[in-house]
Amino acid sequence: ENTIILTDEEGKEHEFLVVDILSVDEDEYAVLLPVGEESEPDEAIVLKIDVDEEGNEVLREIEDEEEWERVVQAWEERLENLEE
Repeated sequence: ENTIILTDEEGKEHEFLVVDILSVDEDEYAVLLPVGEESEPDEAIVLKIDVDEEGNEVLREIEDEEEWERVVQAWEERLENLEE
């Protein structure tokens, strides 16, 4: 499985399954689903794949509302294509 571990602001680690990688307007976004007993299937999160000043890939929250809307639209289109 393609899983990653992310650490929250409090230092607690969380495991996520990488469901998909979306390319939108030359940027990439990871669609992640929490792994664990208390996780709900509708709790998927989307984070932007970015590069820090040292050249390492990092995941960042999407803060711009327009950018978020573009990513959600791309994800919905991807799901529709998979259903067909």
